Amino acid sequence: MAALTALAIPTASGLAACTGYDDAPDPLRPLWLRASADAEAAKALATASPESAELAHELAAIRSAHAEALRAEVERLNRPVPEQADTAPSSTVSDIAELWARITEAQEEALRLVEDVPRHRAGLVGAVSAGCAAARQLGEGGLEPEPDLLGGATIQSLDDDTVGALQSALTAEHAAIWVYNLAQAFLGSGFANGVSRGERAHIDRRDACQRVLSEAGHTPRPAEPAYVPPEEVTDETSAARAVATAESDAATAWHGVLERTDDKTVRTLAAKCLTGAATRGVHWRLEAGLQPTVPPLPGRKDTAS
Repeated sequence: MAALTALAIPTASGLAACTGYDDAPDPLRPLWLRASADAEAAKALATASPESAELAHELAAIRSAHAEALRAEVERLNRPVPEQADTAPSSTVSDIAELWARITEAQEEALRLVEDVPRHRAGLVGAVSAGCAAARQLGEGGLEPEPDLLGGATIQSLDDDTVGALQSALTAEHAAIWVYNLAQAFLGSGFANGVSRGERAHIDRRDACQRVLSEAGHTPRPAEPAYVPPEEVTDETSAARAVATAESDAATAWHGVLERTDDKTVRTLAAKCLTGAATRGVHWRLEAGLQPTVPPLPGRKDTAS
């Protein structure tokens, strides 16, 4: 009977193994608390500063979505922790500039985790980082210079999951280049810089993807002669929608790479490409009148794209 009792009532030291919970501090918990605090700060700012209300409400919705996704993942693997046990960030800001600074910090904090978390979490934290970067496009920052995607890094080998995900990302990049070429015929001269920068960015991502696959001994998937947009492109608005869709597809593909590789170089590449697609996508969604202007978690199929 004593043995049966011991099996029926696990000791505290065995509780994590029996329940699936992990007693170690969860690296995603600070991201969750930061997102929740940012959302509350944005809501308070909307009330206190009517001139910033519309933007603050939009930022609150984005950070609330981050908080909910992170909370669900943290609670999936951890026993509930009393809120007072945490030192949460302040839930107030003095002005919109302070809120932008907090969102920038959140973007960088999430990005630092991308290399080391398990695959199923790499996509989530990458999407949170990209979502913060995309949200910043609603402010005064604008698009940042294109990053160096690979530098001198080389890839010796890739597992099958990573190869498949990279081939899918390469397909998305081929399609994006084609769409930009199609769209420019319907877009006025005011779009010339955006089209040129976007096409160049996707060419760089295509080339980086091909390089990684080739270095690891795999044949990169070739481009198709043409691709089918979701709707016929006939004017500026439909052209902008086609480009926005291409950016969304690219974000989804690179998010898939994050979830299917442990290679740090590939994860860094994927995070940069996901962020690039997410930030450029905001501007095209604005032009096309698509909602939401900023998908909170770019690339994830369980959120609006």
